[in-house]
Amino acid sequence: MDQPTDQRDQRLRNLQALVERGIEPYPYSFERTHTSAELRAEHPSLAPGDRVDGDEVTVAGRVMLLRMLGKLTFATLQDHAGRVQVSFEKAKLADYNALKKLDLGDWLEVTGQVYATRTGELTVDARSFRLLAKALRPLPSKHHGLQDKELRYRQRYLDTIMNPESRRTFELRAHAIAYIRRYLDERGFIEVETPVLQAQPGGAEARPFVTHHNALDHDFYLRISLELYLKRLIVGGFEAVYEIGRNFRNEGISFKHNPEYTMLELYWAGKDYLDILALVEDLYASLVRDLTGGTKLTYQGKELDFTPPWPRIDYTGELAARAGIGFDVLDEERLRAWVAERFPEPGAGGEPPLAERPFGQVLAKLYDVYVEPHIVGPAFVMDYPEVISPLAKRHRTRPGLVERFEPVAVGMELGNAFSELNDPLDQRRRFELQEALRAAGDEEAQRLDEDFLTALEYGMPPTGGLGLGIDRLAMLLADAPSIRDVILFPLLRPQT
Repeated sequence: MDQPTDQRDQRLRNLQALVERGIEPYPYSFERTHTSAELRAEHPSLAPGDRVDGDEVTVAGRVMLLRMLGKLTFATLQDHAGRVQVSFEKAKLADYNALKKLDLGDWLEVTGQVYATRTGELTVDARSFRLLAKALRPLPSKHHGLQDKELRYRQRYLDTIMNPESRRTFELRAHAIAYIRRYLDERGFIEVETPVLQAQPGGAEARPFVTHHNALDHDFYLRISLELYLKRLIVGGFEAVYEIGRNFRNEGISFKHNPEYTMLELYWAGKDYLDILALVEDLYASLVRDLTGGTKLTYQGKELDFTPPWPRIDYTGELAARAGIGFDVLDEERLRAWVAERFPEPGAGGEPPLAERPFGQVLAKLYDVYVEPHIVGPAFVMDYPEVISPLAKRHRTRPGLVERFEPVAVGMELGNAFSELNDPLDQRRRFELQEALRAAGDEEAQRLDEDFLTALEYGMPPTGGLGLGIDRLAMLLADAPSIRDVILFPLLRPQT
């Protein structure tokens, strides 16, 4: 963090001078009659020199520009909706000289009449003004803004002050979440909340964060998924539930991964994965239409058309075609031999060569290399191998596969959906296979959750489930190249 500077020392002196004049530098509230946008909407076409007679207006915002011209001063105030100019005349203001102690970044309230300057700029002619907050640190240069990426992430408050497009990104994200809630509420879903602290992490293959609860003297985990508690609610008689909440995974950081991220998960009794697929198509298309007026987006120079229906891509067939594999990719012995020839080197961190790792990891790695990065989409990748899908129902016509799909666009997984496994005996068998992988050293393998299995044994009806990444959705909507650009405060290494 930057250290106090000469400018800060001067601002402290200005603060003291204002206090000595009897000015409260940090009052308790303010009341404005108009935001900058409302004022411009109310007066869209004043001619140069025109003055609006009648009621005065009150505006408030941060001082972004300040020009002192002797007996006349102009300032530009910035609020959440934009900017507006204000003017101060010495002849009209007894405390005019206090303006000399203002600095860029201060918050100010101004009351007066509206007029247009000789250049046609909409302006509030101050009859009175009030300091709302004295800024003790200078803003970044108005000419260079705030361009350093890491500084923008660490000091997001400066980013959203200096870069209006950044503020718009987070407003767009908020509008998208609000739309999703309306969409699901209108279809009879109930929004719920499930535990963030869990005695047993589950619902995904990931390493959890561990924390200790002092009163209970027990270790708990930050959740890695919303899934298993939402399914408990389906067992409990809820038939359409959703949650928008944070997940935490103790994993690496990349342009599309942050250890703390936001998911939408929903579960819908009586539905299968094809019903959920139709919902995803419609949700995305209607959301994009609501926010942009159409169903097309441009992301990093690539046009994406969300108009249903989206293409369907077969997981195993696409993998075989793109990798040039001339046999069934579920033939474990032949695939391991094929992989051993092409990926003989050890993995990072001392991992064995790919061909020697668990079969699910082999398939997942090949998919990550040959399939997902090459999908522009949006498209659905359909019918995943059972070995990498321990919570999904077996495919009703294709042995070795499950009824699962992932929506994918520009090489990014956007979500995950199943016909949910509701057979408690099969679920126990799959958990046991995951535990065996864990015992063999796979730290991300899922754990056997006895409480969840107990719930399943009371009977869960046929159910379709879905998880959608909110952050990656926001990346697409805002044309943001990194997930950090759409998370207000992304995880960073602490500065010492």
